[in-house]
Amino acid sequence: MKKRIAVLGATGSIGKSSLDIISRNSENFEVVLLCAGSNSKTLKELSKQFPSAACVLAGEEGGKEKLLSSILDIKPDITINGISGAAGLEPSLAAIKAGSHLALANKETIVMAGRLVMNLANEKNVRIIPVDSEHSAVFNLLKYFSKEHLAETRRRRERREEEEKEVVETISEIILTASGGPFRNLSLEEMQNVTVKEALAHPTWNMGPKITIDSASMANKGLEIIEACVFFDMPPEKVKVVIHPQSIVHSMVRLCNGVVYAQLSKPDMRHPIHDAIYWPETTPSALEPVSFDFLTLEFSRPDTEKFPMLNLAWNAAKLAALYPCAYNAANETAVAAFLEQKIKFTDIAKITEHVLQADWNGNCLDLETVLEADLKARSLATSLLF
Repeated sequence: MKKRIAVLGATGSIGKSSLDIISRNSENFEVVLLCAGSNSKTLKELSKQFPSAACVLAGEEGGKEKLLSSILDIKPDITINGISGAAGLEPSLAAIKAGSHLALANKETIVMAGRLVMNLANEKNVRIIPVDSEHSAVFNLLKYFSKEHLAETRRRRERREEEEKEVVETISEIILTASGGPFRNLSLEEMQNVTVKEALAHPTWNMGPKITIDSASMANKGLEIIEACVFFDMPPEKVKVVIHPQSIVHSMVRLCNGVVYAQLSKPDMRHPIHDAIYWPETTPSALEPVSFDFLTLEFSRPDTEKFPMLNLAWNAAKLAALYPCAYNAANETAVAAFLEQKIKFTDIAKITEHVLQADWNGNCLDLETVLEADLKARSLATSLLF
């Protein structure tokens, strides 16, 4: 029987990669829902390619409500959430409520409301499968450190939770890799005057504007630090970051005996998407594998003075409550201002730091409270634009 798949953010980079993988494996998958933000032209073209799919333009008036109700009505087997930013949170919750497994590329879902989302997934017996290459790597590495191969063989939730606890105790560190973006070799002084065009010129990945700027500032890695703490129930001090410009090693785990295991693949988002939609199976892929002929891998420590968004993320993760939500909202607001050339690149971190100095203690398990904090943080960040 084919898996019924919803693709949210269908016209973006994650959506395009997802539909490419689905098209290559059409005997196993059926697209039942396509969602785009405002790109009506491309969505219309996709509707012809996938005629059985309901199509929703979430950016139009009433679009968000239509999307949420469509997810709940259609009840996909698996939902790929490639929506950018905070707008992805409520569709993620709708997918879980519908009983759909969630292939999650939207970091903000976990950063803004991680405990709420994970608790709801447990309640609905739904699995959240990370699509970010880093978290996908850790997710797949961890399953090999239990006798019964965690992801494939869990039969009952009680047993799964017991095994996952055993695995976490085996892991001493999660190590996320970062390309370093386009500015890893610039001095702090040189970064003061970088342009939007320069910040959008990522050396490895082809992504949308917001996530590309996040990569340049390393806020993207900051979001992933927070996400990893929630996904894998790890304290912030055990989630590390290492610069790896080639983007071949996507993440590593260090065991309590000091041994490090790494996941390697070419920098192509179709790899983690393939793994997510076939989960819990590991199946052959037509994607190009890593070749070790003439392969050189470099690693170095990140410069947190040049990239303060990293320490701000670690601190937000330690403080927990609504601090991660505020981190995300402040960063989104500042990035939008930078893309509009209203602020300097280095102001992104300054604005985020100012916002995080406010009190963000509160109930992160209540959606209304999370959305109120998000709005408050955006308002505060906007007042700081200079």
